[in-house]
Amino acid sequence: MRRSSITIRAKQKGEYTEVKLLIRHPMQSGKCDHNAEAEPFFIQELRCFHQKRLMVTAQLGTTIAENPYFTFRFKGGALGDKIKISWVDNRGNRDDQIAKIH
Repeated sequence: MRRSSITIRAKQKGEYTEVKLLIRHPMQSGKCDHNAEAEPFFIQELRCFHQKRLMVTAQLGTTIAENPYFTFRFKGGALGDKIKISWVDNRGNRDDQIAKIH
């Protein structure tokens, strides 16, 4: 079984659910240290689902740092509900991970 590139922490805080996540990904902009061109390699789309309902979607680009960390919150959610995070990069790689709200 392969290890997911995504680490998720989801906590219920009052009427909101706060989601924190770290994605292990190189996120290469396409520029080298010498201003030479290199092939970009970056996460294009990030999605968060709560109980299979899409809650957050983000379109990302080459300016996001390596191993990006995100935090956001949404209204609703209950202890034990499932959160699913998924991403796809510009080379077609993808990953997803499920966690429960604590």
